[in-house]
Amino acid sequence: MIKTDILIIGAGPTGLFAVFEAGLLQLKCHLIDALPQPGGQLAELYPKKPIFDIPGYPEVLAGDLVNNLMEQIKQFQPGFTLGETAETIEKLEDDSFVVTTNKGTKHQAKAIAIAGGLGTFEPRKPLIENIAGYEEKGVEYFVKDPELFRDKRIVIAGGGDSALDWSIFLSNVAAEVTLVHRRNEFRGALDSVEKVQELKKLGKINLITPAEVVGIAGNGHVEQLTLDINGAIQTIDTDFFIPLFGLTPKLGAIAHWGLEIEKNAIKVNNALDYQTNIPGIYAIGDVNTYPGKLKLILCGFHEATLMCQSVYQRLNPGKKYVLKYTTVSGVDGFDGSRKEAEKAVVKSID
Repeated sequence: MIKTDILIIGAGPTGLFAVFEAGLLQLKCHLIDALPQPGGQLAELYPKKPIFDIPGYPEVLAGDLVNNLMEQIKQFQPGFTLGETAETIEKLEDDSFVVTTNKGTKHQAKAIAIAGGLGTFEPRKPLIENIAGYEEKGVEYFVKDPELFRDKRIVIAGGGDSALDWSIFLSNVAAEVTLVHRRNEFRGALDSVEKVQELKKLGKINLITPAEVVGIAGNGHVEQLTLDINGAIQTIDTDFFIPLFGLTPKLGAIAHWGLEIEKNAIKVNNALDYQTNIPGIYAIGDVNTYPGKLKLILCGFHEATLMCQSVYQRLNPGKKYVLKYTTVSGVDGFDGSRKEAEKAVVKSID
């Protein structure tokens, strides 16, 4: 039995940052994740994708953000159960929980933080009859390593942020980038759409709309795609086909824990602490929903911070918590040392 203060289900960026905030409160964390390494989608799907909306980072690769988060929480020595999924939950008489994974590993915690992102997920695949035969043979649903496409001809299909962002990024990597979308309008960010149009004018991106990829051909590897361009059939030669139509999220076994679910997301009380309808179980990050919810990493960081404050009060009923700033006490100062500095902060707050 692995025992901890907070059991975090999901080791993506929100779950990892929760470890830091909990550590400042001297709360111990253990994380469960179905993936073989921490980082969630950032590590598994988009490690080389740049992120532009993390405070203090004009641009940071997803994989580097994960590495930085791991370095930040190292001092708090969190535990990890990787390559396993949370299956069942049991509430004990002392109000703690026991979570058992699909491999039988048991974890006992006084609070549960579900930070599973989109949950388990599969890519949405285009309805092309023989596409399965070309998967990992020129058909790639994720861009894990852009160098795979170095000096290659690639066709990207999709109209959302991922399709736009990777078309822009790979225009400086691949020999030829073609973006295919079934409509003339895109769902992605306006600045990304404008950038694609600019690269089209520069001849760095071939933009084909409205169109769909309807066929794949090749001898053991993708060599040619068939396109339906507004009713006209055309074939183009390529080395890779990357359909980016998003993910189909599934909560998995967590959906059967008695939590209140809305549109495949867990409802929480965002007015207070991101607690679910079951006291002691919280949901933070992309896995939760509430009025005005934004699925952004920085929002997950905020939710993780308030969740940890609530857990502290749950584990220490009646104990007054005094806010301490790391700029004054540092991280090590949260062990009760540097009393004079802390008194000064408390006085200024009062």
